[in-house]
Amino acid sequence: MSKNLSGIAASAGIAISKVFRLETPDLTVEKETIENVQEETDRLDAALEKAKGELQVIKEKTKNDLGEEHAEIFSAHLLVLSDPELVDPIRQKVKDDKVNAAFALKEVSDQFVTMFETMDNEYMKERAADIRDVSKRVLAHILGKPMVSLAELNEEVVLVADDLTPSDTAQLNKDFVKGFVTDIGGRTSHSAIMARSMEIPAVVGTKTVTQEAEAGEMVIIDGLEGNVIINPSEAELNEYKQKLEDFQEKKKEWAKLKNELSKSKDGVHVELAANIGTPNDLEGVKNNGAEGIGLYRTEFLYMGRDELPTEEEQFEAYKKVVEDMDGKPVVIRTLDIGGDKELPYLDLPKEMNPFLGFRAIRLCLEKDDIFRTQLRALLRASAFGNLKIMFPMIATLDEFRQAKALLEEEQEKLTKEGTEVSDSIELGIMVEIPSTAVMAPQFAKEVDFFSIGTNDLIQYTMAADRMNEQVSYLYQPYNPAILRLVKMVIDASHAEGKWTGMCGEMAGDETAIPLLLGLGLDEFSMSATSVLPARSQISQITKEEAEKAAEKALQLNTAEEVKQLVEKTFL
Repeated sequence: MSKNLSGIAASAGIAISKVFRLETPDLTVEKETIENVQEETDRLDAALEKAKGELQVIKEKTKNDLGEEHAEIFSAHLLVLSDPELVDPIRQKVKDDKVNAAFALKEVSDQFVTMFETMDNEYMKERAADIRDVSKRVLAHILGKPMVSLAELNEEVVLVADDLTPSDTAQLNKDFVKGFVTDIGGRTSHSAIMARSMEIPAVVGTKTVTQEAEAGEMVIIDGLEGNVIINPSEAELNEYKQKLEDFQEKKKEWAKLKNELSKSKDGVHVELAANIGTPNDLEGVKNNGAEGIGLYRTEFLYMGRDELPTEEEQFEAYKKVVEDMDGKPVVIRTLDIGGDKELPYLDLPKEMNPFLGFRAIRLCLEKDDIFRTQLRALLRASAFGNLKIMFPMIATLDEFRQAKALLEEEQEKLTKEGTEVSDSIELGIMVEIPSTAVMAPQFAKEVDFFSIGTNDLIQYTMAADRMNEQVSYLYQPYNPAILRLVKMVIDASHAEGKWTGMCGEMAGDETAIPLLLGLGLDEFSMSATSVLPARSQISQITKEEAEKAAEKALQLNTAEEVKQLVEKTFL
């Protein structure tokens, strides 16, 4: 008899195959008293080196398959393995307490994991996950029980696990791993984001799949709806085979739109752009027919290393992107560090509320030597294509004016040096703080464009940390309050003859797209794999019916009412 589970649809698609259970080897550790400290330390060092070697291979594979942004996860893991703050106390414990390396590693890493997990900071919580992942790998080598290599799977399966670590996901061979399903996790976890990039169907957060599914059983996972069926009946199998066929047909139809303009049913053009983290993401942008880059997150240039990138390194990265986009617009966001993204080598102060603290433009204006280096690199790259510069986290007009003044100073210096700089760079801001949305009419007189960062705008407007499961119900993109702020920003830009884009998750959300079209959004920027489905959706909607729906939505009372309106009208 079939069993049905529901979870979170983390990566679109349907997978039908037999279960492969990802079992972690038994890594139980007993405390042992040792005689030979050197022998035990050597055992620890050998395990650390093996783990480093494996992670280096995984990092390279990830870089080649998925691009630099995803590979940075493993730069972080390699840094953990080399971190004296973690490794030295393990060695010290072996030496002082005369205990076995496995026990010392477990004790010390557990202390770090507990410490980081209790911090009210998403970046630190992710570091806990990194330490857990890395220490488990080292421990497996000390105990002589190497981890299962998912790269070596040679038959079609659906992976079932309590959770997938980034290193598990990076090893997946999509020819054989047709999909995966986990007990825990969410749409924004590393594994879910990587699954979407790899286009592997995934359902996460089912709570009990590892208790319900046995190895070798047939399973269906529906990454469109978030459903999992274990031991499906003949009728269910046929139904989902048809659903899979329909989805594949839909993907073929989307592929035909690759070189088309994004137009509504009545011929109104909007721009569909892609978000990227590094130049290596360009292949996905081109393969999915994006009309530009609406957000290039430059912080990945600064991460996974132990010093600031030079002006030359930055210039080469920016130049490559604008040149490769061949005249299409490229919006590059200046450094957005802080909040959940930290740079160990900057030694920034620890903060109670890092998302509301010393980050992004606030940090850049304070540390203007770092900012000026980036601005020079951007200005130099502007001569090679259609580059637009965007400042993040702007809360006041004064901040924008200060940032613009620094840019103009560097532009003047470069011109005096005889360096070519474009004379038509558009300068815009991220709208992610409610005060900026409210003051949009004033900002619109001075900026060239707006890009709405809905991920932060929603959490700041609703006063709800989007990473906190306890208040996740308040992360409401369709709340009329959010829609009204979006409308204020778009209307303000249009009144001054400027344009507004959106680069948050909401821009690629099929429920939000008709409303955003109706509100007059000019540019939608999303993950590259969302571009073709969005283009297809927009082509089936007239601007007029989208405007009517948006008008109604603004008068509704709750996010649920707005969602029901869109589903009834368009989906």
